[in-house]
Amino acid sequence: MHTASVIIPAYNRAGMLQKAVESVLSQSDPPLELIVVDDGSSDGTAQYIDSLESGDLRIAGPDSETHRITIRCIRIPHSGVSRARNAGIEASRGEWIAFLDSDDYWLPKKLGTQLVYLKKHPDLLICHTDEIWIKNGIRINQGKKHKKKEGWFFIESLDLCLISPSSVMIHRSVFDRVGRFDESFDAVEDYDLWLRITSKYPVGYIDEKLVVKTGGHPDQLSARIDGIEGYRIRALEKCLLDKELRSDFYAEALRVYEKKCGIYQSGCWKRGKEKEAERVRNRMDAVIASART
Repeated sequence: MHTASVIIPAYNRAGMLQKAVESVLSQSDPPLELIVVDDGSSDGTAQYIDSLESGDLRIAGPDSETHRITIRCIRIPHSGVSRARNAGIEASRGEWIAFLDSDDYWLPKKLGTQLVYLKKHPDLLICHTDEIWIKNGIRINQGKKHKKKEGWFFIESLDLCLISPSSVMIHRSVFDRVGRFDESFDAVEDYDLWLRITSKYPVGYIDEKLVVKTGGHPDQLSARIDGIEGYRIRALEKCLLDKELRSDFYAEALRVYEKKCGIYQSGCWKRGKEKEAERVRNRMDAVIASART
């Protein structure tokens, strides 16, 4: 059962990374390996990673079993979270891949619950779980629009992300088919990947809060990156240009794409960015013209 590789990307997260790492090492059903990828940090993140015991670490499992976890640390020049996760995937050996953001952490039964679930559902190659949200130290309720889904939910995923990277477990063969994280995306790289996956695979869901997702800190990507809607438009363009996309999925993706382009153009006009508005209009016409030719 110990066939999961856990990947934690980290950039200047010295104050948070330890809790994430400890939550992996505290799993009741530990992973095969933990891979921490330092994305060119300039704070104390690298020093903390240096303090991790390299090689194999034995930890006590249920019923006093002893499990061997390989801890691997990778350093890369600062390249963004997509490159960091991809570096972890490239170095991993597990049949299943699980991600954990450095500002989140897992409850002890997270991995074991997913592995048991996937064993009972051999037709599924991806599953995710419910999660607890903490913002600025306070627990908050998720809105109805964030309600987790299962099965085929590509259409529901067009408007917003419905899968959290920290909750997901993916069979490595999925990446062979749909590709990895798009390293040209500075934001919503997960939205882009989930669209590619949900267009081709049903997704399993475990209705248990097994992940704690924290937010509100100023170094979050969503707080630092401008023009996020432009990246979502690019992700939708990739879907529309996918010749394997189901016709019903294409129709809904086109509807959402045109809507988002319209909103983005209006924002450009209001801010006096006429050239950008015109560029989006021309790009939209070109994508629609070539998408089904």
